[in-house]
Amino acid sequence: QVQLVESGGGLVQPGGSLTLSCAASGPTLHYSAIAWFRQAPGKEREGVACVSASGSFTKYEDSVKGRFTISRDNTRNMVYLQMNSLKPEDTAVYYCAASYYSDTFLEARDFGSWGQGIQVTVSS
Repeated sequence: QVQLVESGGGLVQPGGSLTLSCAASGPTLHYSAIAWFRQAPGKEREGVACVSASGSFTKYEDSVKGRFTISRDNTRNMVYLQMNSLKPEDTAVYYCAASYYSDTFLEARDFGSWGQGIQVTVSS
C-alpha cells in the first residue's frame, strides 16, 4: 500500500503554468509506477500522465502531450506534474495514484492507491 498526498493546485489563467506535487510513502513505493489522473464535473476520471517506478519511462494522454511533464524524485519520494500552456478544459480535480505495476499505464483499474485529489481551475 502506498500513501499519497497532493499539493500545488489552485487558480491559474489560461496560458499559465502550475506544478502539482505528490508526496508518496509506503513499502512498495519504489516498485510502483505513479500517475496523475483528473476528473472534471460530469466526466469520467482520465489518466493524464504516468512515470515508471524507475523514473525512466513516461506516458501521456494525447491532449496534454507537449504541455505537461511528469517526473519523480525517488530520493525524496516525490512525484511532480509540471503543467504549461493551461487551458480551461484542463480544469478538474487532479489525483495522484500508485500502480500495482512498475511500468506505465493510464487506466484507473491498474492503480490501487489514490490521493484525495486537488482542485485545478483554469479561468480568466
